Amino acid sequence: MTIIDDNAIVLFQGDSITDAGRNREDGNSLGSGYANLATALFTSKYPQKQVRFLNRGIGGDRVVDLERRWQQDCLDLKPTWLSVYIGINDTWRRYDRGIPMSTEEYITTYRKLITQAKDQLNVNLILVEPFVLPVNDAQKSWREDLDPKIQAVRELAGEFKALYVPLDGLFAQASTQTGPAYWAPDGVHPSPAGSALIAQAWLNAVKA
Repeated sequence: MTIIDDNAIVLFQGDSITDAGRNREDGNSLGSGYANLATALFTSKYPQKQVRFLNRGIGGDRVVDLERRWQQDCLDLKPTWLSVYIGINDTWRRYDRGIPMSTEEYITTYRKLITQAKDQLNVNLILVEPFVLPVNDAQKSWREDLDPKIQAVRELAGEFKALYVPLDGLFAQASTQTGPAYWAPDGVHPSPAGSALIAQAWLNAVKA
């Protein structure tokens, strides 16, 4: 039985992988990615629980962008469960735009956000680790930047006793059978199969 309680409000927060083309004019729009798939599967299995799911992912966001909109897009919504999936752009921008984000700034900002949510809302936390599936040689060099950030998310999950979704290992394992592009054509944004892999891992974390 899932650990998400009756009448809970679950908020998905993150970047384009969470956003997945949602209609930002519609507060109930979930996009076409893992958030929508996880919601569909959860609500079909537990209709009696009347759980409400919200998506406030925004494409291109880094952890500092979450910080700028945290009040409006998290705290004001008063979720009882908060799922945060942020980090790949914090690495990517170093390589495509020359805007690095140190692991120290990443973990400090991330910690501040979840501390606010814990202190103000006593929210339950689900932290999703970022992944890259290198589809070209250039992306292989991203690991030196991304790996410490993945470790940072693991540390935060331990520190805050959060549920944890270990995507980097799951995607690496899955791609051994198919090659990486099957799951993420550009190495970052999941295919429909990749979105389903994330949704299933998320549901596993909440024992659904």
